[in-house]
Amino acid sequence: MVLAKMRETAEFHLGRVITNAVVTVPGHFHDSERQATKEAGALCGLNILRIVNETAAAAIAYTLDTRITDERKVLILDLGGGAFDVTLFAIWDKIIEVVATASDSDLGGEDFDNRLVDHFTAEF
Repeated sequence: MVLAKMRETAEFHLGRVITNAVVTVPGHFHDSERQATKEAGALCGLNILRIVNETAAAAIAYTLDTRITDERKVLILDLGGGAFDVTLFAIWDKIIEVVATASDSDLGGEDFDNRLVDHFTAEF
């Protein structure tokens, strides 16, 4: 349903039919969840070319307009709707390598909001 709506929105804005897509998913998605995402894309008429972790997508976006010739370590944090994903990348000359990654499914979205509320309630 979500992919169908996103396809519809993209087609409206681009003025043409969309058949191929690259989809980002949370870093903690298992193979079965990734496969389900591909199948959902097929159900709405999309050919899913690649499934990319959200943190990797952020690293790719970072390299698009940044000229990096020396190696850099870039830490990307994804405080999403239900999990907190962290990935450390080594980036040089448009090459992106995952150095380390971790996820906490108990810290994100509503969990994070509730902890902030608790903290500031106690603070004030």
